[in-house]
Formats: sequence, structure tokens, C-alpha cells
Amino acid sequence: MAVEQSAAFKTAVEDSRKLTGKPSNDQLLELYALYKVGTGEDFSKSPDPGMFDLKASNYAHPTELHMYQGKAKKNAWKKHADAGLTPEKAQEQYVALVESLKESVGYDANKVPETVGSS
Repeated sequence: MAVEQSAAFKTAVEDSRKLTGKPSNDQLLELYALYKVGTGEDFSKSPDPGMFDLKASNYAHPTELHMYQGKAKKNAWKKHADAGLTPEKAQEQYVALVESLKESVGYDANKVPETVGSS
């Protein structure tokens, strides 16, 4: 379902690519989930991450596998979908989070935007 994206949301999406520092994994998961809900993507039609989603695993301890990135992203998105968060509210929360991150991790308006998913 196509959702109307506010000008503030579109600006925040662009600004998120101009952060100078790296947000925490939890903050990145929150950005991902709010973006997915905010753009109206249908959680129920999203494929489940693969069993061997090894491209970027998160480890709680060096020897203990905590969770795979794909599963963590899907779970973050599911949390908001299950809570009934509307796309409009998700966009507002996304904008607020990006503004907070601009203060905490830094922001450069002149920075060439990073490609989503780059390291």
C-alpha cells in the first residue's frame, strides 16, 4: 500500500544518510522498523530471513551467537506492526529519532549521503 510521505519524513530519510557517527545497533533497528512502517510496507508480505542469514551477525559474546541481523530487523519491524503503529505516527517518530541522532552522533549537511546498507 502506497503511503503519502511527509516532507519532514523525506528530509529525515536523507539526513539519516548524512550522520557523521554510527548509531547503536538498537538505534539502527529502530530506524529500520520506523522506516518500514512509515513507508507503508506490509509486514505480513515480507519474506522471513533465511536460516543462515550470516552476512552481518550480531554477537552478544565472542563465542555466543546472539541473533542474525535479518531476524533482528524483522523482529523490530514486527514489534511496531503488532502494536498498530500507523504510517503517519511512524514517520513522526522517525523524524524525531533522526533529529536526536543528529545531536548525539553528529551530522554534516554537506556530507555526500551514504548508500543504505553501506558499512
